[in-house]
This record gives sequence, structure tokens and C-alpha cells, in this order.
Amino acid sequence: MSPEELQECLFHIIDTHDKDPNFPARALSLIRQYLYDDAIKADVAAYRQLYEDAKIEAAMITVNSPYAEVRAVVDNFDDPMLPSMTFRVGLIGLIYVVIGAFINQFFSIRQPGISIGANVAQLLAYPVGKALERVLPTRKFRTFGYEWSLNSGKFNMKEHMVITIMANVGFNLPYTTSIIWVQSIERFFNLPWAKSFGYQILISLSTNFIGYGLAGITRRFLVYPSCAIWPSNLATIALNRAFHSDRNVVANGWRISRMGFFLYAFCGMFVYFWFPNFIFQALSYFNWITWLAPRNALLGAVTGSITGLGLNPISTFDYNVLTVGGDPLINPFFTMANYVAGALVTMPIIVALWVNNVWYTGYLPINSNGVFDNTGERYNVSMAVNAEALFDAEAYRSYSPAYLSASMILLYGFFFATYAATISHTALYHRREIALGFKSLMKRKPIGENKFDVHSRLMSVYKEVPEWQYALILIFSVALGAAGVGAYPTSTTPAVVLYGILLALVFCVPVGIIRSITNAEITLNVLAEFFGGLWFPGNANALNFFKSYGYVTTSQTLNFAQDLKLAHYTHIPPRVTFWVQLVATFVSTFVSVGVLNFQLTQIPDVCAPDQSDRFTCPGENTFFTASVLWGTLGPSRMFGRGAIYSPLLWCFLIGLALPVVVFCFRNKVKSLKYFHLPVFLLGSLIWAPYNLTNTWPAIPIAYVFNVFIKKRYLGWWSKYNYVLASALTCAIAISAIIQFFAVQWYGFNISWSGNNKPYEGCDANACPYLVLGDGEHFGPSVGEYE
Repeated sequence: MSPEELQECLFHIIDTHDKDPNFPARALSLIRQYLYDDAIKADVAAYRQLYEDAKIEAAMITVNSPYAEVRAVVDNFDDPMLPSMTFRVGLIGLIYVVIGAFINQFFSIRQPGISIGANVAQLLAYPVGKALERVLPTRKFRTFGYEWSLNSGKFNMKEHMVITIMANVGFNLPYTTSIIWVQSIERFFNLPWAKSFGYQILISLSTNFIGYGLAGITRRFLVYPSCAIWPSNLATIALNRAFHSDRNVVANGWRISRMGFFLYAFCGMFVYFWFPNFIFQALSYFNWITWLAPRNALLGAVTGSITGLGLNPISTFDYNVLTVGGDPLINPFFTMANYVAGALVTMPIIVALWVNNVWYTGYLPINSNGVFDNTGERYNVSMAVNAEALFDAEAYRSYSPAYLSASMILLYGFFFATYAATISHTALYHRREIALGFKSLMKRKPIGENKFDVHSRLMSVYKEVPEWQYALILIFSVALGAAGVGAYPTSTTPAVVLYGILLALVFCVPVGIIRSITNAEITLNVLAEFFGGLWFPGNANALNFFKSYGYVTTSQTLNFAQDLKLAHYTHIPPRVTFWVQLVATFVSTFVSVGVLNFQLTQIPDVCAPDQSDRFTCPGENTFFTASVLWGTLGPSRMFGRGAIYSPLLWCFLIGLALPVVVFCFRNKVKSLKYFHLPVFLLGSLIWAPYNLTNTWPAIPIAYVFNVFIKKRYLGWWSKYNYVLASALTCAIAISAIIQFFAVQWYGFNISWSGNNKPYEGCDANACPYLVLGDGEHFGPSVGEYE
């Protein structure tokens, strides 16, 4: 590099990565010294060394990724001639999509449920791909001028990754299946028209495809920037490389290949998971402190691992339990630290609310996501609505207001703060990226023009999918949704589709930027319920549609954008990614809706609490309760003027102001460089029903692997860290499936103290702090509330 080129590159690094918590702090310090410290130029030897070090940092940016995490698993070269869309890709991908969608839909209403993820498909696709490589004929055909073959040669990593992307999108169920369940079932709303296949497929296709349109339009914000790492993709790529890497570089003395390491870790976790999940369940919920006084409500509430807050230094030995708050091998350490800090700071607030009986929380379980009446029982929504499931004011006055647990109250308050903080934080810390994204979108700037990003340069040889095609999918999806809502007696305006998309448009870029950097997702379900209940008071159907086109559209947009980044890193042609996503989603939607209709018509007593095969629909029951509480009763009765929880609305303003305060002190307090306010607030949302058991035990693992080992044994970490993450998650998934069908499906269990002890006492039974006498209630009496 010439000195001029070096200086241009270094200024680009400062502009792009100055507020990037993933970028190495040492490199930024060195670059600032070179650019702004004129005093060092007087020392010729020191300045020459600084100049050489700065060139190395600049070269790293231009020839590879600036992040060690990405360099560890992503190649900085590509073979454009390597086939990615072949006959066997379509065959394996579609078969797995059908199987995965069938299993996930069929068992989604069972308690306990079972589901399979894309990592299982990636694991199983390799042996099938290699088998087809050996048995399929290599004869070539020509169709419409295009030459193809049933067997394109060696089963390669791009083919394998395309199958994984198909599974990623195809295994996800349409969110509208929950709407259809609560509309169709007799014990819920019992609306006969909701059983129409035409209605079901219209709204399912609409919600499944609408995210593609937004993902394509937001590529320039969430996919193309190099700082958008999407850390969870790295484990997927690591597993892919373990299968296909021909090189076995020695790493800190370790000679075992990635594939060999994967198999050892996979087998170890596969065997071990039988113990916490089935044989010795105390390893999963190791609530040993509550064993000292099982009937002590306060002890169970504070230290319990099941319904308590989980304040326990050694609370679990189950990797599946401790990763609920995030995978410690994949998430950046600063993300895990901020997340756990948020949970630790908010835990005393929950305890204070509970023991002081603020808002009558002392009469309720401390850490529950349920809604309760004034006797401490679960809220019976049927006693507040009429036969058409519409709000009945007289019945409501004769029954009870709705009350929330201490953790749920804090959860709502911090949800409100998080949504506002997301907007102001993104405006302060990422306004440059957003401005560049809009500039690129308006000028339709080609992807390859980013000369400092090697992966953008490599992808520039492939034809992009133009924005108008994504926009066309968006318009088509809106039309399908409006037709489904308007053509059937939903009591909802078709404009609800546009209202929901408006919410998604506001939040998908800020939420997506935060997720792509930290691997922490801010969900919009509470905001969608809150605004949906205000805009459509007394109408549960309208609320559910608004949630689908607001909250779920945002979530799907980010999932699709993550897949686009996965294809970007593995150098798969964008048009291949585009079409396999569409086809897989289309097939998956029809499979899911078909299985749903089978469940509705062929499973006896489906969703009944005593259903013989355990198809009790736990998620659908929760969805129905939320529909009535937020849609029928409405948020104004809980958060409106004069309502019991109205003070929580101040959290919107507090959340909006907090990032400004942090931003102002960021340069004065060095430790604030790694303080990420939205992730800190997100940590406070672990409660109800989860707790510290699902977050704290991950911190030592995260530190050991992503700080200690990464710093001292970078070669080992680069070679094995993400392979280990994939091995553990795949082993847990496969082991859980086998356990489910081998023993749990038939009702087998082992009754001994190691399985029974965790579920005895107040932790499992959610004892309240205060107990009502017979016939007593808390709060205002009948006729004293509106």
C-alpha cells in the first residue's frame, strides 16, 4: 500500500468501526495513534514500527475480515465455477423441508413438544449427498439451452449450504397456525369459517412471504455491511467446513481434524443429555438450596430454578438449559455479560415488588407469565366475554380485573423501555450505517463497490436480485393477506395488514442492526399486543392479525436477512438463495396447513386438557388468553389512565433517554465501550418464565472460550470453537428426538429422588408470599372498578 492508500483505509476503519464493540480495541488504538499522534513522528524507529503495524491492520481489512470470529470459519476466496444449485440439492432440500415441516407442525401442539432445526438437516444432508454422489448417473442433459446433470460431481460445501438454507426457512411454521387454532377450536372462539382451506392458505402464504420483501429491501443495512456479523451463522459455517475441509492444520498442538473433533463432542453430548433430560433430571434444575426448606416460599422464590428467580451459583448442569439466554460459544462475550448484568440488576426489583405486595403481587407467584384474577387463580377469560367472545362489561364487573406477577410487571415495563431505547440507540450509534444504506438504496449502488470488504468484492461476480423483485413479493403478500382478511367474516379491516407492516418498517432495521452485531434479538410481541389492543379495542381477531403482520413480519425479515448473510459469507449466488428460499417456504406452507387440517379433523378432543395423546395445545392456550386479554379486554384497562399499571408507561420515555445519557459519558468512562444498553435491557426480559438459571451459568463458559482461550490459544479457538458449538446443539437435538420417540412418547419415566426432588416444594408449585383465606380476595370488590 502507498501511504495515501493506507491513510484512506485507516480513516475508513475509524469511521466504520469506532463504535463497534466487536472490533479489536487494540487495533483502533494503534490506528488512532498513527493518524492523530504527531509526537511519535519524532522517534523515527518507533514511527516506522507503527507504520508497519498500521499497514498490517489495513491489509487485514482489505484481504480478509477485520473480525477474528469471521476469519476463523469464512474463506476469503471463492470458486465461482463451483456448482451450488444442482439436482441433488433440490431433491435433498425439498425432502427435508417436507419432513421437517411435518414433524414441527404435528408435534407443535403436544406437551412436551418436539421440533427439529436446520442444524439437524445440515448434519443428515452430508451422508445423503455423498451417497447420491456415488450412485447417480453422470450423464448430461440440455434443457432450454441449459446443460445439467443428475450428478454434478463431488458433493461440495455450497450445495450443502443451500440445503441448510432451505431447511432454515422450511422448518419454520407459519405464525398464522396459532390464529387458525384459536379461531377454529370449539373450546376457543369456534368460528366455522376459519376451517376453510382457502382462508388458511391465503393468510399463511401472506405472512410467510411478506418477510422476504422486507429482507431484500433492507439488505443494504443488514447484510452488506462488514460489521453485520450475524454471529450465529458462524457455527453453521464451521459445521459445513468440518465436513468439507481437505486441510488439517495443527492448532496449538492439536492435530485432530474438525470432523473428528465434531464427532467426539457430538457423541459425548448425545450420551450425556440422556441424564439431565430423562435419567437424572436434578442435573437440569439443580435447585439444591430449596431442598433445605422446601415449603419456604421466599427461599423457593429467590433461589428456585423452576418458578423462582434462580439466584444459585450452581443451578444447572444442562447445556440446553443454560443456553436459553444465548449460546456462550457463539455470542460475543460482551453480549453475554450485558445480558446477565441486566438480569442481575433487575432481580432485586422483582423481589422488592413481591415482598412489599406492590400492585397485589404478593398474592401471586413471583415469576409467572400467567394472568390472574383477584383470588390468585388463573384469569378465566370466558367470565369476561359474551357468547361471541366479545367484551362483556357487566360480566367483567362481576368477575375481576386482570393482575400480573411481579416479574411480569417488570417485564412489561422494561419491554416498553427497550423498544424506545432501540430507536434512540440506533440513531446515536449506527446513524452512519443507516445513512449509507439509504444512500446505496437510492443510488442502487452495486455490492462490489465496497472495496474494503473482501466478501463484497467476491460476491460482485454474481448477478444480484433487483429490489423490484423483492418489492413485488411484498406487494403480492400484502394482497394475499388483505384478501384473506377481507373475504371472510373476520370482523377486521384488510388495512390491518398495512398497519402491521408499518410497525415492521419502523423496527426491522434498528432491531436487525443490533441483532447482527450482538446476536441478541428484540422481539416486538409486547409492542404489537399493546398497539394492536389500542387500535382495535374489543377485537381479538384484529389484534392477532396485527401481531402477525407486525411482530412476526419483523422476526421473519431478520431470519431471512440472516440467511442472506450466510449465503454472502459462503459465496452462494444471490439468485440461487432467492429462489430456494421461495420454493422451500412455499412447500413448507402447504405441508404445515395440510397437517394442521389433519389435526383439526382427525385428532379426537384436540387441545382438551385431558387429551389422551397429550395434544393439549399449550402454546395455543397461551395465545388464546393473550388474544382475549389484549384484544377483548384491551390494554387500556391495564395501562390506561387511572389503570393499575399505568405508571409503567413512563418506561417509554425513560428508555428513549437512557441511550443519550450513556452516549454522553461513553468517551469519559472507558468501561462503557462494551456497555450495550439495548442488550442490557434485553437481559431484564429473561424473566417470566425463565430466570438466572438460564443465563448466569453461561458466563464462565463464555469467558473461558471467547476471552481466555481466544486470547491465548487463537489457533485452537479458530479451528474448534464453532465446531464445538455446532456439535453440542446437534447432539442435543438428535438425542432429544430419540428420547422422545423411544421413551417419552410411551409415557415411560424413572421415579427416584434424582428425578422427583427438584419438583417438590415451593419452587415447583410457585407458592405466593401472601395467602388468602377462604372466600377472600385482593383488590377492589365487585362494582368498585370499571
